[in-house]
Amino acid sequence: MSVTLFDDLRARLPAFRRSEQKVARFVLRNADEVIHLPLAALAARVGVSEPTVIRFCRAIDCTGYQDFKLKLAQTLATGEQFSEFSMNETDSVAEFSRGIFDSTVGTLLGVRDRIDATSMTRAINALSDASRVEFYGYGASGAVAIDAQHKFFRLRISTAAYSDPHMQHMSAVTLGEHDVVVAISQTGRSSSLLSSVDIALSHGATVIGLCPADSPLAEKCTIGLYIDVFEDSEVYRPMSSRIAHLVVIDILAVGVAKTRGPQLAEHLVAVKRSLDPLRTARPDPFDRARQDSTRTRGKSDDK
Repeated sequence: MSVTLFDDLRARLPAFRRSEQKVARFVLRNADEVIHLPLAALAARVGVSEPTVIRFCRAIDCTGYQDFKLKLAQTLATGEQFSEFSMNETDSVAEFSRGIFDSTVGTLLGVRDRIDATSMTRAINALSDASRVEFYGYGASGAVAIDAQHKFFRLRISTAAYSDPHMQHMSAVTLGEHDVVVAISQTGRSSSLLSSVDIALSHGATVIGLCPADSPLAEKCTIGLYIDVFEDSEVYRPMSSRIAHLVVIDILAVGVAKTRGPQLAEHLVAVKRSLDPLRTARPDPFDRARQDSTRTRGKSDDK
């Protein structure tokens, strides 16, 4: 059982019976405890029957409860499993803070292991060669689009971000075969976004989709960067897919900067220096640390 199988378990969750969903959620949130529980004890803790636990095990391709516990223990032994986030009203700030961090780290590791390097390379090349890059997204994805525009305009690329359907449609109509749309969606099912993508494609633009696989957006986009993150309906659950989208945008930005070579690096340094007059005269401790590190390396080289 690998990290990706835990992700598969999250993905299968909606298809389980309600009682099996209770078992799945308990396992995801208490994996360390489950490997030490007998079948009867787990059923009692979850509040379901023992046959329900057996059905759950078989639903995830295990022959029975012991086979499931063996595979679960193998996963935990890798040190790569992070528990599903859950919070009780009695949890302290330290407890739920750690849970949010662990859940987010687990999500990022899962996305890292599944992202397709070939598709990422194609996306970086398309962005590097683009005359214009437009970022589309709604809600939380709209915030990711704005962050992406902030990163990419510094790379000397004509870029914009739109989270309004009217503006997206008007933008899409003006695009051509040398332009790229990055469509960002946590579900890949927003009808207005799909409509904007259709318009962009009809005018010859390349569409890069940050979305779940097997979604309507994934079927339409020219290049798919698939981010499959299970988001359940628990009110306190952090939206980890948003963090994953931000990281993928960072990867694309770094890839484009690397492709454009040393001249762009000099430009980025100039951009950073242009912000100095907007800051206070108080020394930056990180700049001091970097200078000390540089001096230390210089002395080592002299020896």
